[in-house]
Amino acid sequence: MIAVLGVAASYERQRIAERTSAGRAQAKARGVKFGRKSALTPHQQAEAQRKLDAGDTQRTVAALFNVSQATISRLQGRP
Repeated sequence: MIAVLGVAASYERQRIAERTSAGRAQAKARGVKFGRKSALTPHQQAEAQRKLDAGDTQRTVAALFNVSQATISRLQGRP
C-alpha cells in the first residue's frame, strides 16, 4: 500500500514540475522578467563604470551610490 502511495506521489510531483515549467515558459514569452531587480539603474551603472575607469576604487564608488562593494565589483566584468 505504501509503495502505491509512493508511486502516486512521484507521478504527481512530476506533473507539478511540468505545469510549473510550462507556466514559466509562457511568462517568459510574454516578456516577464525573473529575479531580483538591479540595485543600480543603467545610467548609474554607466556612471559607476566611468568612475572606475577614471581610477576611483570600488569602495569609494560603492559609497557614492550607497551599495555594497560587491555590487560594484560585478560591474567590472560587463562591457
